[in-house]
Amino acid sequence: MAKQPMLKFVNISRDMPEKRTAETRREDFDEIYAEFAAAKAEEQSSRCSQCGVPYCQTHCPLHNNIPDWLHLTATGRLEEAYATSQATNTFPEICGRICPQDRLCEGNCVIEQSGHGTVTIGAVEKYITDTAWEKGWVKPNAPRVERPESVGVIGAGPGGLAAADMLRKAGVQVTVYDRYDRAGGLMTYGIPGFKLEKDVVMRRNKLLEDGGVTFVMNCNIGVDMSFDDIREKHDAVIIATGVYKSRDLTMPGSGATGIVKAIDFLTASNRVANFGDSVPEYEDGTYNAASKNVVVIGGGDTAMDCVRTSIRQGANSVKCLYRRDRANMPGSQREVQNAEEEGVVFEWLSAPKGFTDTDGKVAGVMVQKMRLGQPDASGRQAPEVIEGADYVEDADLVIKALGFEPEDLPTLWGQSNLPVTRWGTIKAEFRTGATNLDGVYAVGDIVRGASLVVWAIKDGRDCAEAILDRFNITQAVAAE
Repeated sequence: MAKQPMLKFVNISRDMPEKRTAETRREDFDEIYAEFAAAKAEEQSSRCSQCGVPYCQTHCPLHNNIPDWLHLTATGRLEEAYATSQATNTFPEICGRICPQDRLCEGNCVIEQSGHGTVTIGAVEKYITDTAWEKGWVKPNAPRVERPESVGVIGAGPGGLAAADMLRKAGVQVTVYDRYDRAGGLMTYGIPGFKLEKDVVMRRNKLLEDGGVTFVMNCNIGVDMSFDDIREKHDAVIIATGVYKSRDLTMPGSGATGIVKAIDFLTASNRVANFGDSVPEYEDGTYNAASKNVVVIGGGDTAMDCVRTSIRQGANSVKCLYRRDRANMPGSQREVQNAEEEGVVFEWLSAPKGFTDTDGKVAGVMVQKMRLGQPDASGRQAPEVIEGADYVEDADLVIKALGFEPEDLPTLWGQSNLPVTRWGTIKAEFRTGATNLDGVYAVGDIVRGASLVVWAIKDGRDCAEAILDRFNITQAVAAE
């Protein structure tokens, strides 16, 4: 009788790849987790219960065939596991690193719900594709037939690149336009290297280029090229710009120097630490936390990136202010734990009310303590100010990580007929990304608002399918 390769969760405990010590990892921008060895990846995959209703798959935005590639990994069929993973996900090794698995696939694992500890899905996903790269199984697109149809993609983030990949597989001519000098969007300049090393993103960019995608970098639409010009050049256009406008604070002292936006801080750090670029604002200390008392305002994953980056830059102290408690924090709990291990102090139920300064340079954050009030109709508790509990937190550098909003694209691009919602996001069909402008589509954060990389990938792939239907290219041909 054949040995049962799966359902070993009863006898084998959950295990993660080894995590470098906090003392070691706070000294560099390298990823903090080691790679699974083959035996360990097979062992952890074998814990999957192969349940009849795989909640891990249904709670993954891409509906990845997780039980299938776990089974293939457990039985040593790694190349097939990679093919299965790649079939539904353009960037599986990136999602394996940065997806909040604790809120998605792993958080809904059946054996997790039964108290046995989730399967380490993200770590296995990362291992599968990293191994595929090492073995040479990852190949650039080689369309069977080159098509005459052309698509322009505005934005080289995960949504735009996912769409570009699928369209090139079908032989469609694809040109990607982006304002930055390197493709990848926030994967390149927004997410620090300790979560996603940049060679992982750069090799994907090169793979797309080797597969025939044309990149036009340092191209700011509305300045270097008009939106109308792009529409004239292509049979369809995908808007995948993301949301880069930072939410701001308007309160006493907010104009002091030393109060900066998270995206500017992270971009400068990524350029210097991961690419060796020269950034004057980093060199003059504007975006450099070295020897400073740093206060980060916000509670999402961007705030976690800022506090952990500050630690690595050599900050004297790093504190994070969040107006709710730990349980209500929107950021990954895994990231909070990593930050605490590295020396970050969290000030829960704390919100800024203003800033103090010395000769125009920020010197502190005026903090008001909060408590959570009665739940509203949705069950969420609103923070309430505790009178008389204010204090000043010393700060030489304040980083605002308050989230992102869409830029005013109709105005920037001179397109008053580009449909937008009251929040400034583009109105587009939920499944296809089609707007009410003929041949114009929109995907990712510019439609959803600030969201996850995995959702942008999902939107890009769905949009590509819709465009292939528009061109009367069957999905069977596109998949070959």
